[in-house]
Amino acid sequence: MKKLTLLFVALVTIVLSACSMESPFLENAKEDTAGGNASFKIGFSISTLNNPFFVTLSEGAKANAQEQGAEISIVDAQDDASKQASDVEDLIQQGVDMILINPVDSAAVGSAVESANAAGIPVITVDRSAESGEVVSHIASDNVAGGVLAGEYLLELVGEGAKVAMLEGTAGSSAARDRGEGFLTAVEGKVDLVSSLTANFDRGEGLTVMENMLQANPEIQAVFAQNDEMALGALEAIEASGKDIKVIGFDATDDAVAKVEEGKLAATVAQKPEEIGKAAIETAVAYLNGETVEEFVPVDLELVK
Repeated sequence: MKKLTLLFVALVTIVLSACSMESPFLENAKEDTAGGNASFKIGFSISTLNNPFFVTLSEGAKANAQEQGAEISIVDAQDDASKQASDVEDLIQQGVDMILINPVDSAAVGSAVESANAAGIPVITVDRSAESGEVVSHIASDNVAGGVLAGEYLLELVGEGAKVAMLEGTAGSSAARDRGEGFLTAVEGKVDLVSSLTANFDRGEGLTVMENMLQANPEIQAVFAQNDEMALGALEAIEASGKDIKVIGFDATDDAVAKVEEGKLAATVAQKPEEIGKAAIETAVAYLNGETVEEFVPVDLELVK
């Protein structure tokens, strides 16, 4: 009996010793796996990082990915739809779990979305939508509502019958289409839209196009620019001309808000890019964790004036 008791004690000791010898690194690894997010790889194709709005948006996404414990790879399409398609193919080859796309061109990006679909990689569009392919969610401000905000405030400033102009964003982008639609909804039949030309969301082009507009239509009283970069370029051209023309932008970048505070820019529609980037990552991680996500996740707008 004593021998059996001693044998039992020895077996118990061996078992307890084995349990206590398990590596703490193995325990940590199990915790990481249980957490889930650490293994998620998210690719993010941005239309351009030569625009403060999208720089802030990408920074919001990057910061939130870090908080969520997910890896993120951000690639700059440099406002080139062909490069964006190539960038998305690279992300597919890297085997990412999710691709976020901020399209250069809403129509052209469809083939890239479809490539990701074929590879079984879910896609979320950010700020600008895709006209084809399947996406699990779209994260953006309501650009139509933002255009309405701008148009209504322009009417307050110059009144009905005023001669106005619009600087359009990149042709084919949903942001340009929707902001223009909202603006026209607010002012149609109430103002004389003497000119509406694209300046591709670019400050330098905004300057040049505004100069040409002023030469052709020196009586312009107000301008709606579909983003702040074009608004700031237009403002430069207007100041050089010595005219008093109201300019409203869109995005509320730091430079634009500073001009509003100085009384040089009439207003800008605040789109909160950092919040858009954050919401994109939160939606991506939720989806990858098996949660149901909304098809459209809106981010609030406000008029800064």
